[in-house]
Amino acid sequence: MAGPAAPPAGKFQFAIDRGGTFTDVFARGPGGQVRVLKLLSDDPGNYGDAPTEGIRRILEQECGVPFPKEQPLDTSRIEWIRMGTTVATNALLERKGERLALLITRGFRDLLHIGTQARPHIFDLEVSVPEMLYEAVVEVDERLALHREGCRLFGSVQPVTGLTGDSLVEQRPVDLAALRGALEGLLARGICSLAVVLLHSYLWPEHEWQVGALARELGFRQVSLSSEVMPMVRAVPRGFTACADAYLTPCIRRYLHSFRAGFASQLQGVPVLFMRSDGGLTPMEAFSGSRAILSGPAGGVVGYAVTTYSQADGRPVIGFDMGGTSTDVSRYAGEFEHVFEATTAGISIQAPQLDINTVAAGGGSRLFFRSGLFVVGPESAGAHPGPACYRKGGPLTVTDANLCLGRLLPDYFPRIFGPTEDLPLSQEATLLAFQELTAKINAFLGAGSTLRPEEVAMGFIQVANEAMCRPIRALTQARGHDTSRHVLACFGGAGGQHACAIARALGMPKVFVHKHSGVLSAYGLALADVVHEAQEPCSLTYGPEAFAQLDQRLAALEQECVRALEAQGFARSQIGTEPFLHLRYERTDCALMCSARGYPATPDSCCRGDFGAAFAARYLQEFGFTIPSRTILVDDVRVRGTASLGLGQEEPAAASSGPPRLETVCRCYFEGGYLETSVYLLEDLSAGHAIPGPSIILDKNSTILVEPGCTASVTHLGNICIAVGSEAERPVGPQIDPIQLSIFSHRFMSIAEQMGRVLQRTAISTNIKERLDFSCALFGPDGGLVSNAPHIPVHLGAMQETVQFQILNLGSDLREGDVILSNHPCAGGSHLPDLTVITPVFWPGEPRPVFFVASRGHHADIGGITPGSMPPHSHCLQEEGAVFISFKLVKDGVFQEEVTEALLAPGRIPGSSGTRNLPDNLSDLRAQVAANQKGIHLVNELIGQYGLEVVQAYMAHIQANAEVAVREMMRDFATRQGEPGRPLQVEAEDFMDDGSPIRLKVIVDPQEGSAVFDFTGSGHEVYGNCNAPRAITLSALIYCLRSMVGRDIPLNQGCLAPVQVLIPKGSILAPSLDAAVVGGNVLTSQRVVDVIFRAFEACAASQGCMNNVTFGNERVGYYETVAGGSGAGPHWHGRSGVHSHMTNTRITDPEILEKRYPVILRCFELAPGTGGAGRFQGGDGVRRELQFREEMVLSVLSERRAFRPYGLQGGEPGSPGLNLLIRQDGRIINLGGKTSVKVAPGDIFRLQTPGGGGFGLSSGPAQPLRGQGPPPPGDRPFVERGSVHDYRLSQEAA
Repeated sequence: MAGPAAPPAGKFQFAIDRGGTFTDVFARGPGGQVRVLKLLSDDPGNYGDAPTEGIRRILEQECGVPFPKEQPLDTSRIEWIRMGTTVATNALLERKGERLALLITRGFRDLLHIGTQARPHIFDLEVSVPEMLYEAVVEVDERLALHREGCRLFGSVQPVTGLTGDSLVEQRPVDLAALRGALEGLLARGICSLAVVLLHSYLWPEHEWQVGALARELGFRQVSLSSEVMPMVRAVPRGFTACADAYLTPCIRRYLHSFRAGFASQLQGVPVLFMRSDGGLTPMEAFSGSRAILSGPAGGVVGYAVTTYSQADGRPVIGFDMGGTSTDVSRYAGEFEHVFEATTAGISIQAPQLDINTVAAGGGSRLFFRSGLFVVGPESAGAHPGPACYRKGGPLTVTDANLCLGRLLPDYFPRIFGPTEDLPLSQEATLLAFQELTAKINAFLGAGSTLRPEEVAMGFIQVANEAMCRPIRALTQARGHDTSRHVLACFGGAGGQHACAIARALGMPKVFVHKHSGVLSAYGLALADVVHEAQEPCSLTYGPEAFAQLDQRLAALEQECVRALEAQGFARSQIGTEPFLHLRYERTDCALMCSARGYPATPDSCCRGDFGAAFAARYLQEFGFTIPSRTILVDDVRVRGTASLGLGQEEPAAASSGPPRLETVCRCYFEGGYLETSVYLLEDLSAGHAIPGPSIILDKNSTILVEPGCTASVTHLGNICIAVGSEAERPVGPQIDPIQLSIFSHRFMSIAEQMGRVLQRTAISTNIKERLDFSCALFGPDGGLVSNAPHIPVHLGAMQETVQFQILNLGSDLREGDVILSNHPCAGGSHLPDLTVITPVFWPGEPRPVFFVASRGHHADIGGITPGSMPPHSHCLQEEGAVFISFKLVKDGVFQEEVTEALLAPGRIPGSSGTRNLPDNLSDLRAQVAANQKGIHLVNELIGQYGLEVVQAYMAHIQANAEVAVREMMRDFATRQGEPGRPLQVEAEDFMDDGSPIRLKVIVDPQEGSAVFDFTGSGHEVYGNCNAPRAITLSALIYCLRSMVGRDIPLNQGCLAPVQVLIPKGSILAPSLDAAVVGGNVLTSQRVVDVIFRAFEACAASQGCMNNVTFGNERVGYYETVAGGSGAGPHWHGRSGVHSHMTNTRITDPEILEKRYPVILRCFELAPGTGGAGRFQGGDGVRRELQFREEMVLSVLSERRAFRPYGLQGGEPGSPGLNLLIRQDGRIINLGGKTSVKVAPGDIFRLQTPGGGGFGLSSGPAQPLRGQGPPPPGDRPFVERGSVHDYRLSQEAA
């Protein structure tokens, strides 16, 4: 295996990973000898800087001469230093970066605060979003607009040509005089760091250059221009990236200054390289904040990629780095997998980053038993107090579970625990805590339960393993890869205890553990290449007419990379370059960064390779199809230059001359009970040794568990390769087992998630493929919901109604090979564009379906009187599009082409049209069928493993578990609000803007934990389209119940089991069959939520509206929903500028909006003072202005324009919304809440959205506030990241 070349005579090479807790040092001496050292990252009583101290200790020990701590280190013995550091990551997570101001185009001061407008956790009533990095905002008086032929809004202003060839209009030049005074004011406040984000600067950076020059002239020490930090389209992520750069780069510089100070001559003449987030090294002087977020974990990815991939015979590798707080999961298949935008701690970084997915399951993850369910994390015990075994009064964790099972051996751990930090791990503390928890679990389960502590600990290990398997499945199967064809590369301190079990669960045949796995991130730094990247935006169509220009631009970027690397001392022969094009199909947002590696040039391609073929192959791999008729666009051109120092060969390990030396034997608990387990020291093993399981291999920094049925062997280089064997399945019966209950909960949810991945991969429309506006779900034989993903609130309970309708309506006519299509409100539909595809699951020998699977997707158009099938003025259902009640989309396995006729049928109604995009409808319907087939395959696989009786039994157990959680919440509410032992009755009322009341009476039985929700007294069916089918009310109710429970529970029909819902027929909540309903789905659903929360006094009203805005003409069409204020609660302020409750849609970035549509976004900012006053303030709404550049039709569908969002317990209501049209001649017209109007060039639509209500009196003596209990305890925060996390956020923002 390749390793760092031996250094020249007398010199040492150092690779150092400075982590949050420990600093790992890998050193190679003059003779090729290797030294590994691990020390605390912060130990001020003994040293000032851990990397410097690590270098000092190794030099002193290896050279045999003293290197005094108080003197700068002599660098004559150092050839080079390479480092990865969490300095930037920690500053970002803890918000301890440089004081920063944001400079942004006037009208957009709150653009980054609003961000995508989606909330991160859809069921959290307190919308908790990490605080912004900047403390001040200066609006820059300037504006660029894209030039459009025929647009005369700017008179005779001559366009300028941008970097991509696009033309722009300088609508307003920079007012530098006014800006100077504002910048001087910032300096007077002590703010010396700036992030500059001007709209369209990625195309024409001149305005940002002018601002940057002025700022530097005035003395600002750090000025990060977004056009230089990352010149890519989309102002929001580019703005976040510029802020991160300005916020973190000064921290890095301060650290580098202090690091240099520890060496003689400030490290002059010593190459010092730092690892960037993209897996490449860069000189210390060029290391910047926006490229440093993954500096630490990136080294580990390089380490396993270089050491494992070739030894895995070309098999792709999954990296599994399990630490104390979390686990990092990544993939390598011959090239690094990068993402170009990822979110960390609420900040979207737009830069190349390794796709490292962090999940909440580490050694310190806490263990909970909640309502009959075993739960692991995401809360972590951290280093202080740490796990229970650390002797500091900490909680039970995964580490404690491993200790309880005998898988961790205290005698081989350092004695660093307890108050005096000189004691071993405490088995006694762990066992006592497990005995207490076991007693609680047995009490909950009843007299027949006799679980033992080790069985409970084993259960938590199994649940933790399943939690870690889910992101690995997502990382592989989501992109069309077979998980079982991978090798698991395990590293990090805790991973070795779980690797065999995880590999076995995923069907992986091999686990690879490098001999330096405990310090693999440091070792990876020694193996990494030095990287320089160059990138610029592009607006070309990929085709013959653009090939020459693309080749020319790639050549220029290649020369830039080569020059930069040559300036670092590399010869041209050591430098390699790889060109990339960022490609996407026209009318899609799914861009792929494509290399032409493996696709040589042809006469019909660029000279640098056939990027078109590479794109098509990659698209087919990830999404299962291509669109040959669709034009391919180039968004960016990029070149990655790499320089290698040349790798030597690692020394082979000594061959074994006899059997391995047995250190000791211990007893470990496995599923079948206790087994005698052999213990070996890694340092005693030699090449060729084979270690059968069960056994433990101990290294200085990690413990490797070889499970029964597995065999570990030592490779010729001294690494550990574990062959994972199968193990006899422990029989599982239908009776409830809380451990299996938790595992089945993960398995059922995984089925729905994987269905969603297939749907997203195979769909073609933007709505489903990119906005992820769909849900997939699993249902029992009675149609009851078992699991649902993703969690789009308005879909939550509605699909259950649809499935149960089909069971009653079709009865015995439901046959194997049938697939049902439905969208009618009478059949559980929400609104017509949401098409639900249902497939029964049959099992041999069973006459009726044993399960159902279904997928619901929002189709962009299914006909009706307006494009988009969401008319603001519809009066009957037929005006809203095609209608399906129980349509057999597939019959006896054959797709029924008659669906085409049904989709075009609305065109027979005067003034209406059939679907306006039939090809996308048919493609997406086929994708929904395919997703259901995936669900059937996974259900059958589960039944094949456990048996039908067991799977259906655990389906019922999971539903009962959700029921328990809701009953507990109801009892708690009745206890707090009512009189002991007596039923509690609460009531609430709110109004639609037309005066229609929504009335609710809730009667809670405190003994049963049950409730009756009675909507009697609600208004009659309305002539407009704000009628809400019964399924909408059930969706709103299940959303409210889950939100008030306040923690993760299985979302299934059990949530509604304790609830009886009474809705009067003919009311706005149970309209007639022909009633228009499109507004009910997006507006009335919000009012139902408001009424439920008002009855429970859970929180003040949020904006209560989705603010639906549509505009278009015969050439273009656009639809958006717009954020407002969220309601305050008993212990929180409402969030401003965010979506609430039944919607969570992301909004289009301003630069994308103006690039694709003939509008100018004049402003998008908060509307101060629109949130209701109170002890806790309601969130403010937003102000958004669109100026039209062509004749179009504008449609608005909104609420809360008359009745204000209520406050609670003395809190003031939020301000109502307002829709104004400002004609070019100056007339201002109030459009009302629902309208459709023609607009002309120059007209401006000004939207002000409602604010949230306040909570509690804002003045006078503080009174106790009623609500949903006290604020949650301050658990140690956990920050997810990676493409799997970002996909979940996108799912919940559909």
